[in-house]
Amino acid sequence: MANADVHHSSTFAPVNIAVIKYWGKRDTALNLPTNSSLSVTLSQDDLRTHTTASCSLKFAKDELVLNGEGQDISGARTQACLRELRGLRKEVEAKDSSVPKLSGMALKIISENNFPTAAGLASSAAGFAALVRAIADLYALPSPPAELSRIARQGSGSACRSLFGGYVAWKMGAEKDGSDSAAYEVAAASHWPDMRALILVASAEKKDVSSTAGMQATVKTSELFTHRAQHVVPARMTAMEECIKNRDFATFADLTMKDSNNFHATCLDTSPPIFNMNDTSHAARGEGDMRYTFDAGPNAVVYYLAETEAQVAGIFRNIVGDKTGWDNSRGRAIQAGEVPKGMEIAAEMLEKGVSRVILTAVGDGPRRTEEHLC
Repeated sequence: MANADVHHSSTFAPVNIAVIKYWGKRDTALNLPTNSSLSVTLSQDDLRTHTTASCSLKFAKDELVLNGEGQDISGARTQACLRELRGLRKEVEAKDSSVPKLSGMALKIISENNFPTAAGLASSAAGFAALVRAIADLYALPSPPAELSRIARQGSGSACRSLFGGYVAWKMGAEKDGSDSAAYEVAAASHWPDMRALILVASAEKKDVSSTAGMQATVKTSELFTHRAQHVVPARMTAMEECIKNRDFATFADLTMKDSNNFHATCLDTSPPIFNMNDTSHAARGEGDMRYTFDAGPNAVVYYLAETEAQVAGIFRNIVGDKTGWDNSRGRAIQAGEVPKGMEIAAEMLEKGVSRVILTAVGDGPRRTEEHLC
């Protein structure tokens, strides 16, 4: 859309949480992974990045504002995304001389997250997915999501998976230029809509070790890493895709927990060791019908099915019911349940260590919006 001499487009983009983890790069410049990965896209009604991309001859230079603060846009990753998107816009302009020459205009990008940034909640994934999708819409690019995912990957690896909804895989690829390293949809959210997730925020602080730095340290020093990348993950990717297609929660849950544990084992095997989790994280491990995963941070993501929400979420309503996150229609409908025997010490740790609860579910991919942040 254009307002006077300013052209703008806005989008919402979702967070995704991997159930088969991405950790390690075979090419740091292109953000090419050492293994494939698979994630669940979470509902944007609960977790999302809202981004407006604008361009104008009035703007002196490219700018990026995140949560009200100016960001350095000169980094290689951001520049790679902008360069590729501008290149695609130039192709559009070359084919149709009547369209405005947007590729030559400076960009102003404004983004807001409705969740903690850089705290292990996949903020960079949602952020770069929103940036790429918003600019692609601004430029009226005909590129399909798979092509945009290849571009978003260069900004933040996991961002490629946030260009799709539902259950999404990122193929590691084999080409040196990364042309075959992109995301694809395993199944739409509508295929298995009953998947629920409860996130226990054990820390909203920025991580001590960035994912990029941690990954490369693991690649260089962990003896477990090579076995994981070459043997463990390929077998689990095949099994996970199959159980999603069959809506087999028991297998999904088992693979999710095993892969989370294996991923964190490689982090601990890194020199110096990477401690992503804390005591609160360990207390959040699920029992019965719930299963956990942890990304590169202390926050627990507990997966379960809609039919078991009263039992699973009810346990946490009993333990951390006074925390932020229950005051919505879904949260208010959950009654406090009985804490399982033997979980008393863990419950005490959770009560002290959890600062916020996020109730969410599998959701769709980026949504275009007319709500502009400018």
